[in-house]
Amino acid sequence: MLQLVYHKAYIRYTCWYTKLSVVSVKVPRWVKEKMKQYENMVNWPEEIRKSILARLEELERKQAVEEAVKLLENVRPAPLGTAARLVREDRESH
Repeated sequence: MLQLVYHKAYIRYTCWYTKLSVVSVKVPRWVKEKMKQYENMVNWPEEIRKSILARLEELERKQAVEEAVKLLENVRPAPLGTAARLVREDRESH
């Protein structure tokens, strides 16, 4: 089960292994043989899970950026000098 956790400026996935689903992946025979050579050094199921989660995070970030851009398309630009005026007002208020 994946839970989407928003933390500051990024999205992080937290995974609980209470309910897992099976996903089968077919690879060329030579890849399977290479994996077998390193099975004592690499936890292949965990590596595959991490890879899938990283790709999902990348897709979620891309979608979030696209949604933000879509929202910003409808926002009018501020008049020239607005930022300087607001900074000046803020500094003078202290």
